[in-house]
Amino acid sequence: MIDSAQWRVVARESGPDDYYAVVHDPGISFIRGRYRPPQKTTVLGYQLPDGERSQVRTLRWKWRAVTLPRDGNECVDGKQDSAAVVYVTYKRGWRWYTLKYVWSSVGPKGATCDRKRNPFSAQDTVILESGDSANAWKSEEIDLQAQFRAHFGDGRADAAVPPVVGVGLMSDGDATRSESAADYADFVWSW
Repeated sequence: MIDSAQWRVVARESGPDDYYAVVHDPGISFIRGRYRPPQKTTVLGYQLPDGERSQVRTLRWKWRAVTLPRDGNECVDGKQDSAAVVYVTYKRGWRWYTLKYVWSSVGPKGATCDRKRNPFSAQDTVILESGDSANAWKSEEIDLQAQFRAHFGDGRADAAVPPVVGVGLMSDGDATRSESAADYADFVWSW
């Protein structure tokens, strides 16, 4: 399990404000992200040790949306805000691949949108959850190889999967200029 204290601000992807805090409740410690406009967004990240990158197979975590950004919808230009984001990043040579899993305000659950491709990076946004969480934790589990192949390997079962570099998280509301908050806990890699 990734200890809550091991997460770090990803400087190249972040503004000057670290709006995350570790919260200790009975039975659970978690990270709370609370974005307030007009802050610049900030990403927290955890980098896997070099020797583990090509061995990980799944990632599990729990999250809950606390405050949904007003009309946040990752599939609509100008509304691309999420209460919660979990990034999974892979790297092959000079090219970075990122799957951005989100908890949307109103975006359609299960949709893949905001596909980006250039010679140095590729990214897809996947709406895993949408709408109010009623303050309940939701557990997720991602098959890292299957997800890479589905999004970047044309669905081919034999597509080569590069090593996983790490995982990131973010709560944002800069596009909609609205507050956004979520809780993140129990990140576990499996081999």
